[in-house]
Amino acid sequence: MSKYSDMSAKSDDQLAEQLGQLKREQFNLRFQAATNQLEKSSRVREVRKDIARIKTMQTQRTAAASAK
Repeated sequence: MSKYSDMSAKSDDQLAEQLGQLKREQFNLRFQAATNQLEKSSRVREVRKDIARIKTMQTQRTAAASAK
């Protein structure tokens, strides 16, 4: 299963909670990068893409709800 299909099975509240967790992780990763303590630089990109996926899904759901 892809990450997108895993996320699409979640409710709006679960997505919002996961978005908050990812934003905190992104902040921590940026802080680690600034202090040269970042171990896995690829994780920064993964987190950024996951945040974009969730925001896209939220926008699609909002558009679908307003179209009804």
